[in-house]
Amino acid sequence: MPSLEVVDDTVRAAVDAMKDGEVILLENTRYRAEETKNGEAFSKELASLCDVFVNDAFGTAHRAHCSNVGVTKFVDTAVVGYLMQKEIDFLGNAVNNPVRPFVAILGGSKVSSKISVINNLLDKVDTLIIGGGMSYTFQKAHGGNVGKSLVEDDYLEYAKEMMEKAEKKGVKLLIPIDTVVTKEFKNDTPSRIVAAGHQEDDDMGMDIGPKSCELYKDALKDAKTVVWNGPMGVFEFPNFAKGTIAVAEELAALKDATTIIGGGDSAAAVNNLGFGDKMTHISTGGGASLEFLEGKELPGVEAANDK
Repeated sequence: MPSLEVVDDTVRAAVDAMKDGEVILLENTRYRAEETKNGEAFSKELASLCDVFVNDAFGTAHRAHCSNVGVTKFVDTAVVGYLMQKEIDFLGNAVNNPVRPFVAILGGSKVSSKISVINNLLDKVDTLIIGGGMSYTFQKAHGGNVGKSLVEDDYLEYAKEMMEKAEKKGVKLLIPIDTVVTKEFKNDTPSRIVAAGHQEDDDMGMDIGPKSCELYKDALKDAKTVVWNGPMGVFEFPNFAKGTIAVAEELAALKDATTIIGGGDSAAAVNNLGFGDKMTHISTGGGASLEFLEGKELPGVEAANDK
């Protein structure tokens, strides 16, 4: 059984006795409290086990921990692996050197988690599509009534600023024009379609409506580079997955386009709905891909001394 200390005398002895071709799996590094604090002592312990360090965990590349950043300070050679390189190539080229038209699709629940992403992408994309729970903040900022839908009132001004920025830059910023609403947050409940911003006070938005699906599909049909992060509605409920399915179907049908899914809920959606094999690349890192799209340097990537 692996040691909860992760590195101890038993582990060191096992490493010393390794034969060519053998692999040793250490215990989960988070059993050590120092791991997430990037403590020097634990980083040195990990480094003492190897001559070359290969980091292939893109999903944690946005964090500076002992096992992906600290260890690199105490080995001569620290490199990224093939998966990490693939992620950097796809996401990097998409954001910094896209084949145009370049369309980004942002969904999910909160504007607050994608503030920097929206701001950064508006400097790069031709079209930005907004869906999911975050779209109701934009709809309300536009002057609409969104009832009991998920709204971040603290970000209404920000949403207005982003719409103004898009207009100044000549970027198409698309928000839903109709919404599927219910009175209760569950799958088996009556629903109806209303024009965006025309909800009753006790309505909650669950998905983009059919007119929005057509609007978004039309915006995607000529795209050559697409980055998608976040579903269009409550896709976990089959009755409210139609918007997410419509977008996935359109991406799957694109010819000669690079389609990149930004991990997390987006990856779960396309895989669960059966479109995973139709996408060019599905990122293994939700938080990491978001920070990459923000334009941030990822500690786990930057720590490599031989990229």
